[in-house]
Amino acid sequence: MKIENSEDGSHGRYSATIEGHTGEMTYSRTSPQLIIIDHTGVPDALRGKGVGQALAAHAIDEARKGGWKIIPLCPFMRAQVQRHPDWQDVIQG
Repeated sequence: MKIENSEDGSHGRYSATIEGHTGEMTYSRTSPQLIIIDHTGVPDALRGKGVGQALAAHAIDEARKGGWKIIPLCPFMRAQVQRHPDWQDVIQG
């Protein structure tokens, strides 16, 4: 699954488009070392295909590569963090 990154100022987005439908995870960058993931949206047509999980894992990988931390404000991301104790190295709060 190809995930695209886009960032404009303090707002960013990870997105994956499959079969013409796009799932996304949005965030706000509060500093060079911290982002707040505030939304994950996956259309019904993509539910159950692992898109949300792939976006969450991508955010973790990006944080590790970039040396920043994530505050998981979004309920979906918070739930994913609870399921993955190995992600704690990049989670704040």
